Amino acid sequence: MTKSPFMASLQHEIRRRGYAIRTEKSYLYWVRRFILFHHKQHPTELSDEDVKTFLSYLANAQQVSPNTQKVALNALAFLYNQFLNQPLGKIAFSPSKKSPRIPIVLSKEEVAKIFTYLSARDKLICGLMYGSGLRINECLRLRIKDLL
Repeated sequence: MTKSPFMASLQHEIRRRGYAIRTEKSYLYWVRRFILFHHKQHPTELSDEDVKTFLSYLANAQQVSPNTQKVALNALAFLYNQFLNQPLGKIAFSPSKKSPRIPIVLSKEEVAKIFTYLSARDKLICGLMYGSGLRINECLRLRIKDLL
């Protein structure tokens, strides 16, 4: 895929400043998405309001996580503040909301029913995990002699 001269110069500026390669890739990705969202308009032709529209779109239509939205904001802030020397004003956009994560918890009866189907060894392993709160990988690292 060929890069536009604009994106190539943005990449050069990011590298010149010594940013991490993952930051570079992320910033280039979000700037590209921003430009495509605004029908390939050049960022110098876009305003603070267009940045607000894009960030609100990410939160409302794309339902990205708050951290993803912050990375996109940081990429656009770098683009305008550092690269284009056109500082962004205060941007009042719709922030992403972290959806509450409700854990699935088994009842004591459901756990007991599961244990009836397990072999003695597996029942010991699962009982240890269930009773002590060990994760699967932590339990796999245990050796029998560690338990005795």
